[in-house]
Amino acid sequence: MAKIVFGMNVSLDGYVDHDRFAPDDALFRHWIDHVQGLTGSVYGRRMYEIMRYWDDDHPDWTPDLRDFAAAWRRLPKWVVSRSLKSVGPNATLIAGDAAAAVRRLKEELPGEISVSGPQLAGSVTGLIDAYRLYLHPVILGSGKPFFAGPRPPLRLVASERIGGDAIRMTYVPA
Repeated sequence: MAKIVFGMNVSLDGYVDHDRFAPDDALFRHWIDHVQGLTGSVYGRRMYEIMRYWDDDHPDWTPDLRDFAAAWRRLPKWVVSRSLKSVGPNATLIAGDAAAAVRRLKEELPGEISVSGPQLAGSVTGLIDAYRLYLHPVILGSGKPFFAGPRPPLRLVASERIGGDAIRMTYVPA
């Protein structure tokens, strides 16, 4: 049975925004290792469209960016969307019930499956086994909140500094 995990970089005031702050080199390397170890990832349409950036090579990429792209391309992906008609390489479109699809993946696959995107995570809250908040010393003041749906009671089970400024806090449902 797979473990379902939701983790993202988050500001001190609880927002996620890949354009307004980014991981340092050490944290980015951590994300590469994380993606390499996943069984797969479930995306909502918006997050999947952002991540499609990694499908195409860019000449100015560093070796770490190339490593992340390679890991992401190998990763099986399931994309929950009612508006998309097709998805890219190594991805499967899920046009129906997100919770049913995640439940099925959880029951059928081993390892760890990430849920990517706050809205999708909010729609499958009862199925998430761990929340990983990568807290950055940035205040955004507005944007997409990390918890975009129900806020489950949580219990802190681990914390560690990764890179220069980020702290990963791991919570499980209480």
